[in-house]
Amino acid sequence: MDDRKARPEVISIEHLWAGYDSEQVLEDVNLSVREGDFVGLIGPNGGGKTTLIKVLLGLLLPMRGVVRVMGRSVKEGRRYIGYVPQIVQFDRDFPVSVWDVARMGRLGSRRLLRRYTAEDDEIVSNALRQMQLLDLARRPIGELSGGQLQRVYIARALAAEPRILLLDEPTSSVDPTVSTSIYELLRRLNDHVTILMISHDMNVVSSYVKTVGCLNRHLFYHEGSQLTAEMLELAYECPVDLIAHGVPHRVFPDHSHEGEGR
Repeated sequence: MDDRKARPEVISIEHLWAGYDSEQVLEDVNLSVREGDFVGLIGPNGGGKTTLIKVLLGLLLPMRGVVRVMGRSVKEGRRYIGYVPQIVQFDRDFPVSVWDVARMGRLGSRRLLRRYTAEDDEIVSNALRQMQLLDLARRPIGELSGGQLQRVYIARALAAEPRILLLDEPTSSVDPTVSTSIYELLRRLNDHVTILMISHDMNVVSSYVKTVGCLNRHLFYHEGSQLTAEMLELAYECPVDLIAHGVPHRVFPDHSHEGEGR
């Protein structure tokens, strides 16, 4: 028997409309994420994935609808979210260590100008240990590979002791082998943290997440683990071939009318 419905709801989105000025990007989005879920959302560029993240983090107010995190308003509930952004360009000569970056995750739990405590240090150590980075704690981040750097960002999010981990394209800048290792770590984290992940990697969505949806202004989500051709065609608004090779799935758009415009 599926016990998902018996688990508490940690994110509730009801009839969400959101966008910028007069431009609507998300239209009537509904989503229920429950404790222990590992949700993967895919969709085309411009489909509203970044907008959804901004709403959940309280950076963008809904035009319409209700969004609750841990049963609270976003303003109150966002403290339960650990956010992992895409890897961004930075000055690799800037003198900051792996430890320093991971410890930034404790800032939200401290009063202004309050010193870090032994408890903070233990939490940061545990976060780095989970990401297999404790032996690199004193290394400058400018010396890290892309995969190591992304694991530092995840450790920083974990240092906030979140109930929910929100990831935006967590492996967009790493090679497939490193990507696999990161998702294996996320799968283990999911034993005690709920995960909502935005991704373009359909192989990963098919292989690692528990439930999957497609977002393109509207959300096509049925609380299931199957990524069907019908869902993809609704989201990407073009014919899609879904080809399975064992467990992973690869999705290829129909090129029969390539060059005709759509």
